[in-house]
Amino acid sequence: MSAAQASGSTPIRAIDVIRKKRDGGELTLAEIESLVNGYTRGEIPDYQVSAWLMATLLKGMTRAETAALTDTMLRSGEVLDFSDLAARKVDKHSTGGVGDKTSLVLAPLAAAGGLIVPMISGRGLGHTGGTLDKLEAIPGFKVGIPVAQFRKILETIGCCMIGQTAEIAPADRKLYALRDVTGTVESPFLICASIMSKKLAEGVDGLVLDVKTGSGAFMKHEEQAELLAELMVETGERMGKRVVALITDMDQPIGHKVGNALEVDEVLEILRGNGPSDLRQLCLELAAWMFQLGGVSDGLAEGRKIAAQLIDSGRGLEKFREMVELQGGDLSVIDHPAKLPRASGSQEILSPAKGYVAAIESETIGIAGVILGGGRERKEDSVDPSVGIVLYKKVGDAVGHGEPLATLYYNSESRAARARPLIEQSYRISEAPPASRRPLVLRVIQGSGGN
Repeated sequence: MSAAQASGSTPIRAIDVIRKKRDGGELTLAEIESLVNGYTRGEIPDYQVSAWLMATLLKGMTRAETAALTDTMLRSGEVLDFSDLAARKVDKHSTGGVGDKTSLVLAPLAAAGGLIVPMISGRGLGHTGGTLDKLEAIPGFKVGIPVAQFRKILETIGCCMIGQTAEIAPADRKLYALRDVTGTVESPFLICASIMSKKLAEGVDGLVLDVKTGSGAFMKHEEQAELLAELMVETGERMGKRVVALITDMDQPIGHKVGNALEVDEVLEILRGNGPSDLRQLCLELAAWMFQLGGVSDGLAEGRKIAAQLIDSGRGLEKFREMVELQGGDLSVIDHPAKLPRASGSQEILSPAKGYVAAIESETIGIAGVILGGGRERKEDSVDPSVGIVLYKKVGDAVGHGEPLATLYYNSESRAARARPLIEQSYRISEAPPASRRPLVLRVIQGSGGN
């Protein structure tokens, strides 16, 4: 029996909540709770919640609605308590990008620096890759482990990367999967509630947010990214957490590799002190903020230095090795990345002209990766960890006529035929190099939206 029925009041109908939001009305806490909790219990069908999600995307939410939605999703499950663990608990989360594999570097790196990182991550959304899908490219790696084991691993090595369990924000788990296949990912209010409900359930002291903006991000424009960053920082502070948001560039993929096993390979390159400079720079910057929020460093310069030393000494890689072992993964792939899943076919994408790479349409690259099988086009789709794209040329690079721009890796000829033209179209070649490139970190938001 619902609370409304028990009290004798009129039950809140899903159709009325949908209509109210469709018409631009502000939903009450009771209306949001009724819809979200009813869906979580299986009492409200996908098609009605899909309609509400689309209405929310089109009409937006107030700050009060966003707070109510976050709280409802948070309280749909267990809120973890790691206060008995002595070290500071700090996590990092990205709003999603193409080639963004920084979480796989940062969790072990921050733990090697003395923090505890209880990272609860998600799967791919839309054209962006998911941390869990990348981790599962490591044969045997288990992301669906119970909370008790999660705690034990944190106590042992300081980091653990899992998906939402039945106990943690179950409302978000259902909504997340539905948003992915209904074209409703991009709402900053839904993104805020999804991210913060998971992160606040982790029992962290501090949180570093990487809010992407640009062609490969959900927030295409910087002002949209700033709104989302401010929403999340405000929500975290309201719950007593130290939160900082970095607005970072996603006008081109991060690093060179896009695709789950390919990205794990690139993570191992970074942890060995090699790999692409843009990916290394972003990892050092995010790690520096994690160390500052966690009290490991007195400032960002010191935090960057600590992070670089942890990579150069091999301690970050060793911590990654420990995490893979405790979460059931095949340790041999760390020393022999060729054992990661490999696609059966490959095709090179050649430059149609001599010149310079003026732009790369990141979202198109991401969509091509999904089409290859590296993401989900439907809710029930499985992910092929072996497929993906390797980019040889990035923005500003010189290129000759017929020189390889990228290679696509595939297991299906028909999928490759659909993906190839997208990759070709994503590159824009100009006669002159681009006048300037945006910095990797565009803005930092702390406190009540201030710099």
